[in-house]
Amino acid sequence: MAKKSNRKLWADYLEKKASSPKAVSNSLDPSSLGESFSGVVLGIDPSLRGAGFAVIRYKKGAAELLDRVTLKLAKKYTMMDCLGEIAKQVESLANSHSIDHVAVEQTIYVQNFQTAQIMGAAKGAAIAPVAMRGLSVFEYAPLRIKQAIVGNGRASKEQVAKMVGRFLNVDFKEAYDESDASAVALCHAFTWRGETKQ
Repeated sequence: MAKKSNRKLWADYLEKKASSPKAVSNSLDPSSLGESFSGVVLGIDPSLRGAGFAVIRYKKGAAELLDRVTLKLAKKYTMMDCLGEIAKQVESLANSHSIDHVAVEQTIYVQNFQTAQIMGAAKGAAIAPVAMRGLSVFEYAPLRIKQAIVGNGRASKEQVAKMVGRFLNVDFKEAYDESDASAVALCHAFTWRGETKQ
């Protein structure tokens, strides 16, 4: 029997924990929940040369896609140029929409240290403009996003895009950066809870 990698073991653990009866019963206990999300959320799928962004309005269980962007940057752009363009794109969306919360896909696995640095820098460039505005930023692991959207932590990009398209009544075709960003935003809208009012 082949030995499982640490990444595989961790993914199995998270999926088992999320689907356990205890987790389900706690999520259905009204006394344990705070206020559900209502407002506009900016979803970000950060990447240096292929980042995705989506702005979604969510209210009383209904979601509407207000904006979506794929930022593709060619190899001719330096890393610093790319970081600047990512920040400009987020700034543009923040100027165009009254955003309440920002949801970002969390980086949980990278192949090497250099890749980790690049992905961290891309995420930082995307978060900085909204953080300077005082907006609340929330991070979600890919496994949690897929579970919230598809119900399966190992869902493919195609499955996520198809389900997000159903929620938003949008055909993403192969715009996976946009569908991933929309999935992050929807995950936040579906699962975030504020403080319970006393």
